[in-house]
Amino acid sequence: MCTAKCSRCIAVTLFPLAAISIICSIVLFFPGGDIKYAKEGHITEEVKYMGGLIGGGIMVLISALYIQCTGEEGCCGNRCGMFFSIIFAGVAVFGALLSMALAVLALRNGPLCKYEGQWTTPFNNSDLDYLNNPELWEKCTEPERIVQFNTGLFITLIATNSLQAFLCNIQMINGFFGCLCGTCIKK
Repeated sequence: MCTAKCSRCIAVTLFPLAAISIICSIVLFFPGGDIKYAKEGHITEEVKYMGGLIGGGIMVLISALYIQCTGEEGCCGNRCGMFFSIIFAGVAVFGALLSMALAVLALRNGPLCKYEGQWTTPFNNSDLDYLNNPELWEKCTEPERIVQFNTGLFITLIATNSLQAFLCNIQMINGFFGCLCGTCIKK
């Protein structure tokens, strides 16, 4: 496979991953599908940073658009274009790692929920032990099933961002070979 085809394959794979990251980030603002928690500001702190929207979403999406252009014949389908694809892939890796770090931090701190009548993060110092103990989840009385909600979406973000970082690292290697050998579009 030539470097141009590899770039197109990577870009096509990055588009749905960026969409998943954006969707997860937006859905996290509405625990249980209810907007009242977002209105009242009772959202887990890491959700407010929008790592999935900005890092794993927009940064990866913009990079994927350019990476796809390097696989096309024209102004970007040359050695210089492949060099810039390395830079854009690096930006996407940074965005994916940013989103992943925020998701891991959110899992580490646990969700913001109503516990004993107060809004707090009751699992903040639990070293992720709460994830293996469903009886502890009942401590959070509101929003309903917030532990499962946050855990599922943040684990989805971690998996998605891991794939994004992996694919963009491959594109960085592909871009390096594209700089050295050319894109072989016309061959």
